[in-house]
Amino acid sequence: MKNTAKLLGLLLLVCHVAQSQFRKDPIINIQNEDKALLNWGYYLGFNQYDFQFEYENDTATQNALTDILVDKSFGFNVGLIGEMRINEFMDVRFEPGLLYNQRNLGFPGFDNAADAIREVRSTYIRFPLLLKLSTKRFGNWKPFIIGGGYAAINLGSNEDSLEDNSSGEFRMKKNVYGYELGFGIDFYTEYFKFTPSIRGVFALTDELVRDNDPNSPWTGNINAMRTRGIFVNFTFE
Repeated sequence: MKNTAKLLGLLLLVCHVAQSQFRKDPIINIQNEDKALLNWGYYLGFNQYDFQFEYENDTATQNALTDILVDKSFGFNVGLIGEMRINEFMDVRFEPGLLYNQRNLGFPGFDNAADAIREVRSTYIRFPLLLKLSTKRFGNWKPFIIGGGYAAINLGSNEDSLEDNSSGEFRMKKNVYGYELGFGIDFYTEYFKFTPSIRGVFALTDELVRDNDPNSPWTGNINAMRTRGIFVNFTFE
C-alpha cells in the first residue's frame, strides 16, 4: 500500500505539471536552462527487475514446468546527473546512482520451500553514460529519447562466497555491463526543469555464478542469466 500511495502521488505531480505546461500560450520559464555547457541535477525513481534465462536444454523441449519462476517486486533508484551540451538537440549525460531491488526465484523439482525458493537481494552502484536526443522546445516542454551503456557493481552478489545453493547461498557476479534505452519529456517549471522518463535496462553480462557441482539442480541447466528491468525516473535539474 505504501508503494501504491507513493506511485499515485508521483503521478498526480506529473499530471499537475503537465497541465500547467500544455496551455495554449504559456509563460516561457527558465529560457536559458539548456544553453549552458554543463548542467547538474539529481533523480529519484523506482524499478522492477526481472531475469532472462537461457537453458542448456534445447528451447523446443523447455516448458513452463521446468522454467525458473521469477517473482518480481518494486525497488528504488536514486542518483546524480552530470550533463554536457553538444548542441541544441544532443547532450551527453553521466548518471551515477544507487539501485535496490529484490527478486525471488522459484526452482522446479523441489518439495520444500527451503530448496525451491531463493531470495535475490541486489544493491547496484550504476555508472551509465548516455546520449540524449531531444526535439526542439515547445513552450515549456520538450520530448526526448535516451540511450547508452552502463557498468554496475552488485554489492549483494555473494560472488566470493565459498558456499553455494546446496547451503542456501545464491551467487551472482559482482561486475555487470549492459545498455539502457528510454524516452521522456522535459517540463520547464518556474524554478527548475522536471523530467519524468521511462527506461528499459538490458544486461549483457551472464550474472550467474554456478554451483560447485556441475550437475547442480539449481544452476546445472542454466546457460546464461541476465537482468532485464524497467525504470521510471523523476529528474530535477
